[in-house]
Amino acid sequence: MTSSGAGLASEEEEAIRREIAELRQEHRDLDVAIAFMIESGGADIVRVQRLKKRKLALKDRITRLEDRLLPDIIA
Repeated sequence: MTSSGAGLASEEEEAIRREIAELRQEHRDLDVAIAFMIESGGADIVRVQRLKKRKLALKDRITRLEDRLLPDIIA
């Protein structure tokens, strides 16, 4: 009843994959928003910093979720 060797049920693995896809989309959207704000010239520095912080938090969350999908490798 598990898949991919990571010990996850297929439903749980699918839910994680969906969440990763959503987070990646949000990460891309933030990237576009940040670039637009900077290019427009009148960017609020504090807001840009907050968006960049949010982008980093998303990347960390994506990495943690991807780690759950990969089986542990004994080194």
